[in-house]
Amino acid sequence: MEFFTVLPLTQLSGVMPKTCTLIRAHPFKPWWQRNSKPARFRCQKMYVPGFGEASPEKKAANNMHNFFTYIAVRIVGAQLESYNTEAHKDLMEFLDKNSLNDGDKFCAALMRESPRHKGLAMRILEVRSAYCKNDFEWDNLQRLASQCLFWQMADESDTKLMRDYVLETSHDPRSD
Repeated sequence: MEFFTVLPLTQLSGVMPKTCTLIRAHPFKPWWQRNSKPARFRCQKMYVPGFGEASPEKKAANNMHNFFTYIAVRIVGAQLESYNTEAHKDLMEFLDKNSLNDGDKFCAALMRESPRHKGLAMRILEVRSAYCKNDFEWDNLQRLASQCLFWQMADESDTKLMRDYVLETSHDPRSD
């Protein structure tokens, strides 16, 4: 009788995930005709064009950074509204004239506006840092992301858009 043990691949260290395959340069040529190109891995992931300067994950991190600036501006604005209405007015006027899409550019422009505005910018930077380090619930974000809520939201949104389009284009104008 033969006895053998089968270990699951997940228990072996250094093994590629199932979604990746090893692609060797010219695998069917004899060894003396092969060039010495290193082996490449081709993973079963989508190619995302237009992200030469950064990965989609890096873009998401930059968006989070800008989002933290937006949150800090909201927090500082709410704080100033109750006890320093003049500074609140200055901040709101500056916000009306300047985009908050790039948080660092916004804060740099705010610093250079005037000495009063520099104080506002410094406060926004402090609040942004403190919120990011202490108050933002990173574990909650990871939990929400790992529960596939992003995919669920995308699927629901796609379904709704397609349903609305079909209803809109299949409407018979003679039935009115």
